[in-house]
Amino acid sequence: MVLHTPKSSPSELPSAQHRVAYRSLGQTSLQLSNIGFGSSPLGDVFRRVEPREAQAAVHQAIDSGINFFDVSPYYGSGLAEERLGEAVHGLRDRVVLATKCGRYGLDSFDFSAPAITSSLEGSLRRLRTNSVDLLQAHDVEFADPNQIVEETIPTLRRLQQQGKTRYIGITGYSLDALLKIAARIEVDSILTYCRYNLLISDIDEKLIPFAMRNRIGIINASPLHMGLLTPQRAPAWHPAPAPVRKAASRIVALCRKRGIDPAALALRFCLEHPGVTSTLMGISTRVQVGAALAALALDLDTDLLEEIRRIAGPAYGIVWPSGREAEHA
Repeated sequence: MVLHTPKSSPSELPSAQHRVAYRSLGQTSLQLSNIGFGSSPLGDVFRRVEPREAQAAVHQAIDSGINFFDVSPYYGSGLAEERLGEAVHGLRDRVVLATKCGRYGLDSFDFSAPAITSSLEGSLRRLRTNSVDLLQAHDVEFADPNQIVEETIPTLRRLQQQGKTRYIGITGYSLDALLKIAARIEVDSILTYCRYNLLISDIDEKLIPFAMRNRIGIINASPLHMGLLTPQRAPAWHPAPAPVRKAASRIVALCRKRGIDPAALALRFCLEHPGVTSTLMGISTRVQVGAALAALALDLDTDLLEEIRRIAGPAYGIVWPSGREAEHA
């Protein structure tokens, strides 16, 4: 979900002289910017994006120090990859480029070796590059874990040996699914979403300790809880139950009462986690790049954060079933 867009023009963007920091992704050689450019909006998955503005946003992000770009063939059936590939053409040496494989539609999954191999070839064409820096199995909770361990990850490793990706990882919402897979076979990174922000912190229970012991890089996505932590109305498809939605509304109201952009606070809060390499924000405009950079300069008020935790009440930490979990819920 994209960062809340202030009502300003690109000419009014904040200065790029903010503290974009870099962290190692686990034991890899990759250095990722603490703010990652989530490229799903480039696929028109939330609303139609003006292609020239999207390209300008990518260029501004790179010039501002944001080097991590994450995409997937799932986002707009390849459109996001096409637009990102066009934008970074000629700038490939300045970005850490990640894409995914295995998920291709709302209910379309194929984690087999032939599909993974073919998927990457298509991604490389759309991204206009010979290789990516990180290739990830996308939303693994929807797959048979045995297939991920016995077929998908070994295929990713073969592609790595062929020089088509530097490192490999897995992504998903279900922490249990991610942990069970990573405990059985080595991966370089784990990306999860809606598991660390102002409404939840359960990555700290098992995932972060596991990742630290095994030197696995952690990427955090959806710091706005897929749009709940913004003044905008949550999309109808949002899976969060009513108590979580209501708690998010109370948090947004409190922030606005204090004169603070709740989205900026949510992003700034996530960037403080020492165990997370990068936090991905959905971005498609220069104004959104500026808003993300401005969040870096926001001072965190511990009293406000404690009050937010109090008003979240029992809704704090509530999760919803996903993938195979949802089939048995």
